[in-house]
Amino acid sequence: MVSFRDLNSASYFRINYDNDFFSATDKDYTQGYNLELVAPFLKKSPLNFLPFAPKGTVSKYGLSIEHIGFTPQQYQLPDIQFGDRPFAAAIMLKSFRVATDTVKKSRITSSLSIGLIGPGAFGREMQAGIHRWTGNKVPLGWRNQIKNDVVLNFRLAYEKRLWSYTDLMALNAAASAQLGTLFNHVSAGINTAIGLVNRPYTKDKKGFRLYLYTQPTVKLIGYDATLQGGLFNRDSPYTISVNTVKRLTGQFDYGLVIQIRTLYFEYTRSLITREFDSGQASAWGGINVGFSF
Repeated sequence: MVSFRDLNSASYFRINYDNDFFSATDKDYTQGYNLELVAPFLKKSPLNFLPFAPKGTVSKYGLSIEHIGFTPQQYQLPDIQFGDRPFAAAIMLKSFRVATDTVKKSRITSSLSIGLIGPGAFGREMQAGIHRWTGNKVPLGWRNQIKNDVVLNFRLAYEKRLWSYTDLMALNAAASAQLGTLFNHVSAGINTAIGLVNRPYTKDKKGFRLYLYTQPTVKLIGYDATLQGGLFNRDSPYTISVNTVKRLTGQFDYGLVIQIRTLYFEYTRSLITREFDSGQASAWGGINVGFSF
């Protein structure tokens, strides 16, 4: 929901798919997808009671289905990989709102996610199916995954345009916070777009856009259920000890965006520092395709 991914339309559909295959690895954050719909009628959704929209802003309303999966490096082994990340998967229904202030060149996004972490999120079935289809090793360690627990998470983010040069460059500051049963953290960073950049704070004519972006972020971690297990179900066979979770991590995202009238294409790459003492830095990539209507 950052500004460099804005479609500048009140109605659009987008598919976001991540996989560590793009970085030639198969560990940690291994795969995720997000099916995202934005439309004015979603303002009346019973899930849409998010209040964070200051006066003078223009709001977009959206609903998405999000799935994320994590594995240790030796995912093909049936035994617990002590010292490595536990298997974990989560699936969520997310209601979100993007409130844009065209005068102050800022935007506030808020979202509420409701779902499940554990075997009910079918992480095993998804990864095993993809690996059989691609001829890779079959993952056998999912029997040791984080057990079923509820996901209820609220996220609030703020982004502010710091500087721009015509339609060729833009610099923004960003901060966010998550609170709930899946993730508890705060983050801050900046993002830069260079090229024929999009114009999230104006009424764009939906012309041709082509630009590169970078986004370094630092994150202060309070709780991560994909490492530490669910807040309520403490019966997971293996989790990362609270004393070994890294409380400060860094992430660097970069990519290429192409927008042609109502169509949106993006290729993205991400790198993250190790998230627990015995872990390693990891990376993944993604492809996002969307269209406005």
